[in-house]
Amino acid sequence: MRIVVVGDVLLDVDIAGHATRLCPDAPVPVVDVGSVQRRAGGAGLVAKMLAADGHHVTLVTVLSDDDSASHLERALEGVTVIAGPSGAPTPVKTRVRADGHPVVRFDEGCEPAPVPAVTEPMLHALEQAKAIVVADYGRGLTAAPELRMLLESLASQIPIVWDPHPAGTEPVPGVEAVTPNLSEARKFSVLAGEFRGGGPKGGDRSEDPGYIAAALLRNWHSKAVLVTLGARGAVLVRDDGRPALTVPAPATSVSDPCGAGDRLAASLAVHLLDGLNVDDSAVLAVREAAAFLGAGGVANLAGEREPVKLHGSVTDALALARNVHAAGGTVVATGGCFDLLHAGHIRALAAARRLGDCLIVCLNSDESVRRIKGEHRPIISQEDRTEMLLALEYVDAVMVFDEDTPEVCLGQLRPDLWVKGGDYDVTELPETAIVEGWGGRCTTVPYHPARSTSNLAEALLKVG
Repeated sequence: MRIVVVGDVLLDVDIAGHATRLCPDAPVPVVDVGSVQRRAGGAGLVAKMLAADGHHVTLVTVLSDDDSASHLERALEGVTVIAGPSGAPTPVKTRVRADGHPVVRFDEGCEPAPVPAVTEPMLHALEQAKAIVVADYGRGLTAAPELRMLLESLASQIPIVWDPHPAGTEPVPGVEAVTPNLSEARKFSVLAGEFRGGGPKGGDRSEDPGYIAAALLRNWHSKAVLVTLGARGAVLVRDDGRPALTVPAPATSVSDPCGAGDRLAASLAVHLLDGLNVDDSAVLAVREAAAFLGAGGVANLAGEREPVKLHGSVTDALALARNVHAAGGTVVATGGCFDLLHAGHIRALAAARRLGDCLIVCLNSDESVRRIKGEHRPIISQEDRTEMLLALEYVDAVMVFDEDTPEVCLGQLRPDLWVKGGDYDVTELPETAIVEGWGGRCTTVPYHPARSTSNLAEALLKVG
């Protein structure tokens, strides 16, 4: 058991349809419902994100025994859930959209809830964690004394990322990072007495994210505070006295920002678990949150897209791309050498495949790899690399190219999405301008730095 998510869960319901007329009873749109999607929200969303990335994740939470809880349990399929009784109705947030535009949101069962009891299995699951994400949604779980005592003792042993909520509780001391957004950070600062009498003690610095983050760091006694700023990225303040670090976010087209904070907290915990320092982890987490939104956000994670229906089996990359486009589907492509497949490759390919209706791998040929990596590479021939990739359930076709870069390959496939690992900045990729030329987009999937072909090759060399 590697990553544990602990916190409050809720049920998100998305109702989508079309609106072509107004109601005769009042000047409001009539929405003809086309689809209803139920998905896990709160800590459940964080757990689903991590599970979708291929991580072994356990969710520690509390659940009700009502009909909404049954829907929630089904939405959490693929996640190990250790839950106690909540003592309150399941909170449900229902969003209605007409032609992609929000119309209204209904909240049910969202009244303040009592602090729930924490069971021994819940505490035991936390004790087995290698990293923890606390997703506090203000429903009382993080106020449980036994839970707080255990989290405080674990903070000195493993990375804990705390995503706070103004209606929730303060983070326990010593956690690796706390990740409020700017609006939340301002509210926490007021609650902490940082701003009094209509103005801040620090003069006009109430709009300074670095100042606010530093004030919260002093109050919370955490190792770092990462205040997210939406499209502007984030500001990181650490407890070692270094100046605040501004982390820019790549430019991203966003239709729905829901889930960005959850994605950031999840990614931050993964990179800290992989051994990166908090600065590098924050940079990657901001990139991955932006990429998550650029790839469709929670709508994509929830699987709202109906898969395209193709007739017969198609393995040729160009034919597959043509057929998927003709059926109105989304073609996803990625590329690389894929010499010595490892867990990082598998997770990246799985994440890329979930972004569309097919995944085509543009594979560097042996000659191409040799020019790029040196005369001792590749270790595995292009025929074997192709066979191994096609054996993966995530890969639908492979297209081998002899050039050093995949521009020609991309021009033939014309994918809707070109996907790279989170260690890349899509704004600096030469492929970005090419793909955007036909209306496509470039995005990234989470990067796993502890896994690399070079490391594997060095290990093989040592053991002969």
